Amino acid sequence: METVQFISTSPTALVNLIDEAVKKRLDDLKKDFQPKEPTKYVTRNYVADEMLHCDVSTVHNLTVKGILTKYAIGGRVLYIRTEVEKAIVKLNK
Repeated sequence: METVQFISTSPTALVNLIDEAVKKRLDDLKKDFQPKEPTKYVTRNYVADEMLHCDVSTVHNLTVKGILTKYAIGGRVLYIRTEVEKAIVKLNK
């Protein structure tokens, strides 16, 4: 075990040093280990009706063009909600 000696350091100064070090470590941990929000999958009908207000064939065409990425499980076609939102681009007039 290593021995550390504090010469001419007051107890208050030592506590402040420890507090600063612990706070810095906690801030680093908070940045790196934020809880991730679970991925939200939505159906083709939801994308068409609720998000884009279009027909399901339009969602299919956007998928064929590569604008939207589809995922499948058990024969169901799903889209990741955030990916659909990112596919919507802002137009400058």
